[in-house]
Amino acid sequence: MQRLCIAVLFVLSAGISFAEQSSNESADETAVWKLEFSYWDDVKALDLVSYRALWHTDFIGWPFVSPAPQHKDHITDWIDQYTAKGLHLRSYSLRPAGSHATGNIVLTYYWLTATWEDKRGHGEPQMSRITHTWLKTPTTPTGWQILAGMSAAEPPATPPDLKK
Repeated sequence: MQRLCIAVLFVLSAGISFAEQSSNESADETAVWKLEFSYWDDVKALDLVSYRALWHTDFIGWPFVSPAPQHKDHITDWIDQYTAKGLHLRSYSLRPAGSHATGNIVLTYYWLTATWEDKRGHGEPQMSRITHTWLKTPTTPTGWQILAGMSAAEPPATPPDLKK
């Protein structure tokens, strides 16, 4: 019975902690998270005009499909690699891992599960980790643009052995 009470208290405290974290999100973070979802909606719709507008002129980032960091002029290369194979983004799921706002910058970290489908409707979910640095840009329609970013394929969940 004591274990059950401890487990219930743990679950309740975790829920309270999550609610506090969500309520502590700044207005800037909330605005940027909406843009992260817009980003993936643009990719799914292949709306490359809206997608490119999310990127700052001075952008540099390192997508996991690229052997080296890229600038804005290559920001759609990874999408082109999928569509050249006849694939389209059927679905995605974005799970925030964290964010932080400071001054005119918001950092986002999240896991993405994306399913790219071929013309026959076949496709497997792929997981990745993504981080973006958003810069407040009041002269743009969204008010924010991606200044930097990096992504990595998500390996199977195997915790490292930290005792070695």
